[in-house]
Amino acid sequence: MSQAVAEKHPRGLYTLFFTEMWERFSYYGMRALLILYMTAATTGANPGLELDVATAGAIYGLYTGMVYLLGLPGGWVADRLWGQRKAVFVGGCVIAAGHFSMATPSTTMFFVGLALIALGTGLLKPNVSSMVADLYPKKDARRDAGFSIFYMGINLGGLLGPLACNWLGENYDWHLAFSLAGFGMILGLVQFRLSYGKLGDAGVLRNELSEDARRRLAKRFFGGCAVVAAALAVGGVLAAGAITLPQVAENVTVAILVIALLYFLNVIFFGGHSKQEVKQVVVIFWLFLLATVFWSGFEQAGSSLNLFARDYTDRTIGSWTYPAGWLQSVNSLFIIIFAPVFGSLWVWLANRKANPSTPLKFALGLLLLAAGYLVVSWGAANATPDAPASASWLVVMYFLFTVGELVLSPVGLSAVTKLAPANRLSQMMGVWFVATALGNLIAGQVAGRLEGLEPSPLFGSVALIIGATGLVALLASPFVKRWGGAS
Repeated sequence: MSQAVAEKHPRGLYTLFFTEMWERFSYYGMRALLILYMTAATTGANPGLELDVATAGAIYGLYTGMVYLLGLPGGWVADRLWGQRKAVFVGGCVIAAGHFSMATPSTTMFFVGLALIALGTGLLKPNVSSMVADLYPKKDARRDAGFSIFYMGINLGGLLGPLACNWLGENYDWHLAFSLAGFGMILGLVQFRLSYGKLGDAGVLRNELSEDARRRLAKRFFGGCAVVAAALAVGGVLAAGAITLPQVAENVTVAILVIALLYFLNVIFFGGHSKQEVKQVVVIFWLFLLATVFWSGFEQAGSSLNLFARDYTDRTIGSWTYPAGWLQSVNSLFIIIFAPVFGSLWVWLANRKANPSTPLKFALGLLLLAAGYLVVSWGAANATPDAPASASWLVVMYFLFTVGELVLSPVGLSAVTKLAPANRLSQMMGVWFVATALGNLIAGQVAGRLEGLEPSPLFGSVALIIGATGLVALLASPFVKRWGGAS
């Protein structure tokens, strides 16, 4: 970045840029390893857990789903008890502890590590983004550009994490790779703590609760969390053998869907909102469902598509075979390249009154995702472990995924801020991330089916479901735009 650009933004932006970059380095570096390690054989010089694909997929889905769900209590803790700055630092420490727990060659510590990373990410992820907003006055024109710079940090970490961690994990030792992810988080924490002075008041706790009131609230909250955790642990022990992990993942998915549906029904029928506000909430619910379908396909990158890269893809360059997880970096690379292009494109279209509406962008995002699955299904049609498909099929697929993400994802949060009733904005923002959690849960379950099906029919089925949803969204988009005022 040039000096001229740097002078336009608060110095704290670059502190948060590198904090998020190293956190995403650790998260995506470990995520790219996760299902590969769980399904690797227990024999050999670099043993894994040798879980069946269905169980590994369920664990992957539960873990990645919880990462997003725990952002809800993580945001509450920051708002009511600690402030974002403390939540980010404590969350980063918990994440690092999780990675180093996974570095221990113990199945028990592996699961302890996953739980710690999910908890820590729930504290860090929503609050570091909130701190970026806190650096700028509410109507500061630099804010959008600041978030664009911050977004580059996310994707730079997502690019570098799989390259470094999978090289070490797949070629040498899984547990050393988990350690590398932990050291990445430590680097982020060190520069974050040393740069507090650059943050000004960003992330400092601001509420009217007294210290005693916060202490009592914290005691009740963390005490309740401990009770729930103990109950879940006891329930897990009692259910062991009676219910499989894939069944647990399915039940959790259904439960979250039901809770989300009940929440929206309550707001629509008993929320006391005007007729127009009710229409806008219905539109948010529609977009919520579309986002869930989108992320259920997109988030298979780390599960079923990662397994396809390992088992059915030709990863040789000359006599050298590169790690399967390196293909996890392609999406981040494309985002770094094309995000500025799409940002400019929407402005150019808006100036010509040709900018697609939010419902139409959601439909286009789904159709692009479906196109990506059609590509990889075609490439997988004749692929076998002995005659693998070219990696170019996955590269083209990830390009279509990225374009779909850039069309759909950035407008989702913006749509919620525009459509949500003023007194429910924070709730709706939290519920919006539940769609991502559901998508991750479903993605893990779909990956579990890879063991019983050939890749091409599985990916083709996913393409048909997402494509059909995209066509319905396309046909409904003009009505949704008029009915709920979704521009």
